Amino acid sequence: MSTTDAPPVRAGEGNRPPNRLFKNLTAKIAAIPMVLTAMVIFVGCTVWTVVHSFTNSRLLPKLDFVGLAQYDRLWGTRRWLISIENLAVYGICSLIFTLVIGFTLAALLDRKVRFEGVFRTIYLYPFALSFIVTGLVWQWILNPDFGVQNIVRKLGWESFEFDPLYNPDIVIYGILIAGLWQGTGLIMVIMLAGLRGIDEDIWKACRVDGIPIWKTYVVVIIPMMRPVFITALVLITSGIVKVYDLVVAQTSGGPGIASEVPAKYVYDTMFEGQNLAQGFAASTMMLLTVVIILIPWAYLEFGGKKHG
Repeated sequence: MSTTDAPPVRAGEGNRPPNRLFKNLTAKIAAIPMVLTAMVIFVGCTVWTVVHSFTNSRLLPKLDFVGLAQYDRLWGTRRWLISIENLAVYGICSLIFTLVIGFTLAALLDRKVRFEGVFRTIYLYPFALSFIVTGLVWQWILNPDFGVQNIVRKLGWESFEFDPLYNPDIVIYGILIAGLWQGTGLIMVIMLAGLRGIDEDIWKACRVDGIPIWKTYVVVIIPMMRPVFITALVLITSGIVKVYDLVVAQTSGGPGIASEVPAKYVYDTMFEGQNLAQGFAASTMMLLTVVIILIPWAYLEFGGKKHG
């Protein structure tokens, strides 16, 4: 058939984009089992938990609805209020110090220091340990009988006191030390990868313009690393909300209930107190806290501005 016999092409038909529904169809089909699993396990179990938080379930779940009674009891429990306060203190301090220390270490290693591989391994090694092991190690280190306090006193400072795990007023900071020791290395590696992705020409241009190093980081580098910081924030926040192992390994919630956290309250209420509905109510409040944090962030990140 000659070109003169070819059927006419409608205006704009050649430039019509493919239907998005059929784009990457193979990948979408392959993702169906994962999507169904997420819907059934995560969404389904979440709905099941929320529904049973309005019941009077004890040892076994049952649909005996009591309205908001479990939530009234939850927020009237001193142990739950202390756990919320501890989580807030631990979360704010962990978020700030992990980001600052992790970024500072990454910036120092990015200066092409000698034995960089050795330092990177040393800083990242604690992350390879489980939270239980980390908690036990720091329980020994902070023990006043044979830990830091004992060592300093043997050096001559007899009045030195450092026993955070045995002081109800500062016990959460003793747990914070162990959390920072373990988690900072991972954030350092993430930040270092982000710094290594910065074009060298940007550094050269800043040096030519006479911009100080600290101002280069604050004004130029950190804004360019926004996706890296978001990843770090998500990782840190997930670790804060589910903090449990460190508390159990170091203090078991003590002295008294001074170091209680929500995750431990949920576990103890459901499995030791055999009160499923109360544990479900506490779990729902933890979920609500996460949602309250994520919705504004998601709106600002995806819906509050137009992407190119």
